[in-house]
Formats: sequence, C-alpha cells, structure tokens
Amino acid sequence: MTTAEMPDETTVTPGGRPAEAVETIQREMTAFARRARASAGRMHPELSLVSYTLLGHLEERDGCRATDLAAHYALDKSTVSRQVSALERAELVERRVDPDDHRVQVLHLTEAGRHILAQVTESRRTAFRERLAGWPEEDLVRFAAYLERYNAWQEAAPGEDQH
Repeated sequence: MTTAEMPDETTVTPGGRPAEAVETIQREMTAFARRARASAGRMHPELSLVSYTLLGHLEERDGCRATDLAAHYALDKSTVSRQVSALERAELVERRVDPDDHRVQVLHLTEAGRHILAQVTESRRTAFRERLAGWPEEDLVRFAAYLERYNAWQEAAPGEDQH
C-alpha cells in the first residue's frame, strides 16, 4: 500500500475509531446484505431472505409464536404477520395449539417447509464454500470470530439503535 492509499488515521469517528475503516465496514456490510437479498430469490423463487430467516428460526426453536419471531428479529408484528401468512399459504408453516396453553398458537414447519429450507440452506452453504474456497484456514477462523463478535453486540445492548 502506498502512502496515498493509506487511510488517514487522524480522522476519527466520535467513538474514536478511524472513520475510513468504519465507512468501509458499513459499505461492505451493505453490499453483503444486498447480495444476500438478491441471492435468496435465486436460491428459491418463493423464499425471500426474510422468509428463509423465519423458517430457519422456526426449525432451530422447533416452533414458536409469531410474537416471539417479531421480538427476536425486532420486527413489527404486522410485518411478521404478513410473512407468516405468505408462508402458510405456501404450506411451509402451520399453526398448532400450544399443549400447555390452548389459547396460544405455535408456528411449526411443515414437511414441505423443512424440505425447502434444507434445499436453500445447502445452496447457501455451497455458495459460501465456493466464495471462501481460497481463504487460508486462519483467515476463515478469524472472519468467523469477527462475525460472531459483531452479531453478539445486539444481545449486549438491547433497546439501542442497532443499525
């Protein structure tokens, strides 16, 4: 890297971070999110990134209430309701009465939902493996740790702006 390419380390954000590094992180995370949304449609035309994420959560939790989904992803209940309705129409999720509280309905994956989720998950894993194929193992381990650390922030600071 030449001197002209070196970031100006004297420019810092209010938090004391080099501004250029923070800008690069923001730009690259935005590009990552756009790519993820775009690729979701190519993986399965009926499954948006949000739908895929909700199905994955339902599988991981072996079902949950729509209000739990909204709280977990910090989404408006009406947004989750629309997504869940679309997943029900596609017969990927179903509502079941909670055996412990008959007033509550729990969302569960149907067999079709499990099948599509497995297909899309495998396609995503293949895409990640291809994209990361040339990376040294130490870089993969470091990158994974950085992502875990970055995503853990939300849990450490509930109620704050998390963008």
